[in-house]
Amino acid sequence: MAGEAILVVDDNPANVKLLRLLLEGEGYDVREAGDGRSALAVLRTFRPRLILMDVQLPGIDGLELTRRLKADPLTRDVVVLGVTAAALDGDAERVLAAGCAEYFTKPLDLHRLRASITRHLRP
Repeated sequence: MAGEAILVVDDNPANVKLLRLLLEGEGYDVREAGDGRSALAVLRTFRPRLILMDVQLPGIDGLELTRRLKADPLTRDVVVLGVTAAALDGDAERVLAAGCAEYFTKPLDLHRLRASITRHLRP
């Protein structure tokens, strides 16, 4: 729902810019992080309802970060949508097993992504 807080975690500035423009254009409160450590820093002061998580990040990868978030009582209810550019056999299973609610491959199907965000942020 518009006005909801979303965190975009992606190390590709072009992807971050595209997602920020799309989401802010729909009224979402968007923050961004370029890697897992930066995401953890953002999460100290920002409580998103949903995170768009790049799976392949430098340092702490998106799956490890998702597992940490799901193990923490303060963040376990945040919806995480996993995103990857390099889909490999078994990726969908690994992404979902880490705690992501859904799995998307790049290039993103923006219509499907928009529908998924709306569905997960329903009251």
